Amino acid sequence: MSLITLGLNHKTTPVNMRERLAFTPENLAAATQSLANLDCVTEAAILSTCNRTELYCTVKQGDDAQNDRQIIEWFSQFHGFKPDDIREHLYLHQHEETIRHALSVASGLDSMVLGEPQILGQMKQAYTQAVNQGTIGMLLGKLFQHAFSVAKQVRTDTAIGASAVSVAFAAVALSKQIFGDLNELTALMIGAGETIELAGRHLKASNIKHIIIANRSVDRAQNLVEQLGGEAIALAQIPDYLHQADILISSTASQLPILGKGAVEKALKKRKHKPIFMVDIAVPRDVEPEVAELDDVYLYTVDDLQEIIQDNMASRKQAAEQAIEIIDAQVDNFLNWQRTLEAVDVIREMRDCAEHLTNEVMDKALKQLAQGKSTEETMQFLAHTLMNKFLHQPSIQLRQAGQDSRHDLIEFARQLFLGRDANKTEDTN
Repeated sequence: MSLITLGLNHKTTPVNMRERLAFTPENLAAATQSLANLDCVTEAAILSTCNRTELYCTVKQGDDAQNDRQIIEWFSQFHGFKPDDIREHLYLHQHEETIRHALSVASGLDSMVLGEPQILGQMKQAYTQAVNQGTIGMLLGKLFQHAFSVAKQVRTDTAIGASAVSVAFAAVALSKQIFGDLNELTALMIGAGETIELAGRHLKASNIKHIIIANRSVDRAQNLVEQLGGEAIALAQIPDYLHQADILISSTASQLPILGKGAVEKALKKRKHKPIFMVDIAVPRDVEPEVAELDDVYLYTVDDLQEIIQDNMASRKQAAEQAIEIIDAQVDNFLNWQRTLEAVDVIREMRDCAEHLTNEVMDKALKQLAQGKSTEETMQFLAHTLMNKFLHQPSIQLRQAGQDSRHDLIEFARQLFLGRDANKTEDTN
């Protein structure tokens, strides 16, 4: 059996096509089962995110081109396309490259944001979905488990995920540098867009004590609160809540500043000048620049964060080089594991044969004992007969190998049965 990955991602396909070629949560289970039912496929799993859609399959040995064609036709037809309509967007990896690709994806090396950790969770969901559908077997299951293990090693042994490379993550990472633990702090989030949502998720993951979300539409703020916890307020209420904020992150589409120097001064007095960390991600700015002049305020703009992000991205690229070395070694480990499977069937057959011969000779030995033969005679019969039966076929094959000048086979037999190489001299001292 061989491994195949057919897929597309943010590098090969524009977003409007990625949307049309993605699997929905509603059709993913049926799609996985349908893929696994193809004649050439023995195992199947589907990974589908906003940035990538990938089919992981184990296929039967045979015509590789025919197998590839069948899977591409299934994928295109499932989404209502002809194969030629989408072929330019697809990549196809076979066996060793499938292994390398899976390890790279799980480790975040193939993501839009280098080293991002979310893809690992998405791969685990794809694996669980396939397990639930009964479409995962030994080979594909081993690949996914190996990918999860390697991703963990990459994150442990490199700095691939240590540095913030998104504005939201950088904002939260900076707050942790300033305050340390966040579990006794309150964050005031102004806005309810994607960046604020992502920053809120990072804060929640960092065990922030309380989150307040202020937005022009309180309903939108309330929707976000339902996901993150905390409380929702209107923009007009910010002056009443500002003194509670240890951390303030703002990202709105307002054309005028929402927070002025005077309001911050009043909040600082109520806080008895306990510091406030502010991140103004908005363009135009939500926080008046003069606020930075106040003592006990740490104000960062989006430009400040971009400098941090660029430095951190360079650090992640260095870590990615280390990660590639780990992946190269782990691809070899997986291939070595798979090679051992080739011997497993032979070993099983040998054991079955040995067991059959042993039972056959044992029956004869027991009959001899029942007929009154001595234990010593019976044991000699048992040992001699078993030896002859076990060596009968190898002896015939080795004699034939000698007649055919198959010196390689004779040498393999010496290593297999005697555990030594003719090219190595034994130490007789």
